[in-house]
Amino acid sequence: MVIKMSEFYPEGYFKQRNTVSSKLLNVSALVKAREDKKILEAPVIMCDSEHNMTVDLGGIRGIIPRDEGAIGIKEGVTKDIALISRVGKTVCFTVSDVLTKEDGRFYAVLSRKNAQQACLEQYISKLTVGDIINAKVTHLENFGAFCDIGCGNIALLPIDRISVSRITHPSDRFFVGQNIRAIISRIEENGRITLSHKELLGTWEENVALFSVGETVTGIIRSIEDYGVFVELAPNLAGLAEPREGISVGQYTGVYIKNIIPEKMKVKLIIIDTFESGGTRETTYFYKGDRIEEFHYSPEYCEKQITSYFY
Repeated sequence: MVIKMSEFYPEGYFKQRNTVSSKLLNVSALVKAREDKKILEAPVIMCDSEHNMTVDLGGIRGIIPRDEGAIGIKEGVTKDIALISRVGKTVCFTVSDVLTKEDGRFYAVLSRKNAQQACLEQYISKLTVGDIINAKVTHLENFGAFCDIGCGNIALLPIDRISVSRITHPSDRFFVGQNIRAIISRIEENGRITLSHKELLGTWEENVALFSVGETVTGIIRSIEDYGVFVELAPNLAGLAEPREGISVGQYTGVYIKNIIPEKMKVKLIIIDTFESGGTRETTYFYKGDRIEEFHYSPEYCEKQITSYFY
């Protein structure tokens, strides 16, 4: 499927949501896309030994030469794994030329680099700290999640900015290919962008309002200490359960809510049982706006204050 993009989005963003349909591109449509400098996206079906990518345009083959595969490839700043790893995945591109082979068949010469550059100049360069954007998780490391913020341009979401509830690895919260919302947290002089995410997941009061004393609910064991067990009830809310033997970090657990103490931001729990799977948890965003300047996680009356500022 070839998708025409009217705005700048992460690569494959539409494919996952299945919100845009398109017809197979013909030669005249490719020529017009070239003239209009239109950004399209389609799947990569092969990367040859010289790292030129072949894109399926729906009956017409598209070729992305190695040097046009990504910003920084020609200069050696970006490694070729950035091209190889795109096989089987969707990429953005512009049409550079439409040519004819000796056998009379048409093919298109494409540039992913030009699409990335246009995205940088017309969209990413205009972002400011506090802007909330669409992103797509592309790679997970111990220290954070790398996210596509537009046409394959990557930003880092550090692990400590993913959620208030602590996790041991970004895979505790995300999976590769997941569409998320994120906040522009920092923009360095070289243009490198750092993201944040936890401020979109609600305050302590918003999260604790979903639970009541006396309920038994599902949680995830995140930390085991001598004095108790921290159980995540929601990405931005954890409670402390009494010590228990035979449990491990990452297990799902049924917990009884013994008490909720707002002035101390504490939820006291009792572990009832543990199990290995608790079903899929969808990310719930409490904040729906397009920009945020301050986030106050803690209730005003609490001595401990957890805040974030985006200035």
